[in-house]
Formats: sequence, C-alpha cells, structure tokens
Amino acid sequence: MTDLSSAPRAAPATVADVRLAAVSKRFGDVVAVDELTLEVGRGEFFALLGPSGSGKTTCLRMIAGFERPTSGTVWLAGRDVTDDAPFAREVNTVFQDYALFPHMTVEQNVAYGLMVRKVPKAERRERARAALATVRLETYGDRRPGQLSGGQRQRVALARALVNRPKVLLLDEPLGALDRKLREEMQVELKLLQREVGITFVFVTHDQDEALTMSDRIAVFNAGRIEQVGTPEDVYDRPATPFVADFIGTSNAASGEAAKVLFGSDGQFAVRPERLQVTAADAAPARGEGGAPGEVLDVVFAGALVRRVVTLDAGPTWVVTTPAEGGALTGARRGDRVLVTWQQDAVRRLG
Repeated sequence: MTDLSSAPRAAPATVADVRLAAVSKRFGDVVAVDELTLEVGRGEFFALLGPSGSGKTTCLRMIAGFERPTSGTVWLAGRDVTDDAPFAREVNTVFQDYALFPHMTVEQNVAYGLMVRKVPKAERRERARAALATVRLETYGDRRPGQLSGGQRQRVALARALVNRPKVLLLDEPLGALDRKLREEMQVELKLLQREVGITFVFVTHDQDEALTMSDRIAVFNAGRIEQVGTPEDVYDRPATPFVADFIGTSNAASGEAAKVLFGSDGQFAVRPERLQVTAADAAPARGEGGAPGEVLDVVFAGALVRRVVTLDAGPTWVVTTPAEGGALTGARRGDRVLVTWQQDAVRRLG
C-alpha cells in the first residue's frame, strides 16, 4: 500500500501568495489554531484581526516558519513550504519591537540580511540605500537606531525587511509601540508604501480601527478559528456572527423577546450606532423605518460626535451616535423620553 504521508502534496489549482490548508497548531492540550483554511491573494494588504489568544500571531508564525503546524499545509506562491526553515521561505517579518541592532548604523541594519546571504558589498550598499529611499530615510543611513524616533525606527525595520525583496511581508503588530497620533500617521504611510512596492502584506493586529483603515481584506479570529473573511465594508456592515458584530466597532444587539418586539422576529440582530436616530418621544417612525421608545441614560460629547446611551422600553440598552451640530451638544438630554428609529436595511441578522 502507498504511504500517503510521504507522497508529494498536490499544488493548489490556483496560485495565491499565501495559502493555509486545514492548518492546526497545538501546544500540549491547548489548540491555538484549529483546522484553519485561508488564502491571501497576490498584492493584497491582508489583516489577521482578533483579541489576544485568538490564534492570529500563531498563524503568522506558521507562515513565517517560526512554528511548524501540527497538521495541515502551508503554501507560499504555489510552493509547499510546510517543512521549510524560515530562511528558505521568500518572506520577511517586521516585529513590534523592530529588533534593530543598536551598535550598527541604520544602513548597516538594513544591509545585514544581505551580508548574511553573502551579497557583494557594493550591491549591499546600493540596495540598502534604495530601501531607505523607499521609506524616505535616505539621509539617515549613518545614524544609530538610538538617534531615531519611534516612527523612524519603524521605517528602518520596514526597509530591512523590504531590501531582501520578499514575496510576502509579515507584520506582527508593528505599530503597537507607537503613540496614537504617530500610529495613525504610520497607518496611512504603511498602506501607501504597500501600494508602491506591490508586495503582499499580511498584518497581525488586535486594533479594529487599524484593520479597517489599512486592509483590503480582514480575517477575524476567535478561539483559533476564523469567524469571517471579507473586505472592511463586509465585516463592519455585514457581520456574519455575534462575535464579529461585537468585536469590530460598536454594535447594538437584540435577541429573544426583545428582538420580537423590535424587529418582529426571533433570532439575533445587530444595528450599528451611526445607523440610528433619536427623535421626540411623541414622533412616529417614517414609512420603511422601525422605531422603539426609551429613555436617555447618558450623553457623551466626543468632539465631532455625540453618543447617547438609551435604555429601550423593550429591554436592551443601545448607543446612538450622531454628528455634533456645529461642534456643540444639542438635542435630547439625560432623562429625556425619546424615540429611537432606524432604516430597515440597517438591521443585520447574525448567524
């Protein structure tokens, strides 16, 4: 009888830059990743999004070769690399702590991988300088990492990864150490850089806003499995499960008797806060709208937005987000009776 365990595995019918086929990873009795199948297309900016312990980083490490799957197959650009060492894969990884050598100059840091591969010195220097120019640090080659800001060190780490010309760049929460303003600036820069170089980026994050801002598609992880894969618009506007609706952004939920009262149907439903309106308690929903009476529990002024927490008579407590009019807090106040209304197409049935 043929030993199937040692037989060559057939290549996928279509080529993607990253393909995981029924991949699992166990650490003793702990299942970190459970029968996961995923495909990342060439040139995509793809986010692995989920809370701590959901399996996203383990998934990235299996793509990089730092962890070997307990079962399943890892493909890169149509090649089975499941048993290949990290250095034998056409990928590079950027970590949260950047892992720069403090005793080396910026240019030496960028060229280090080329030196290990015994690339000639003149070519190393040329490629390192070109990589630094790509991240707009061409005049910083003689500095040490300690002389740079957090954002500049992040760019050096990117240049060091890009200089090896990988097919796939893996990023493990690379913006996590930056302050909020710089992180938001780097989100834009990183996306622009990815478009410029045209390399597939696979990005691990627990930050929902980061994933929505930067990604072409998102895989939402929970307990070692993927709950949903889709564009940012898909996972935000059309969450497939209660977990996705709750984890990405803010979602107002209703189920059981409350769902019957509010939506005329049993099941689990969700409505995003910005798809709701607050009107006078004695108003009536317009044609095609749903509505529910309630009382304003709290009002939060957040600059451009106002968030009202409304306890509905039907039971749930919902958040309603509306633009601040002229930058000022106007409208219903704490303790007011109101009618919360929504368009029927704003309601999503979950599961």
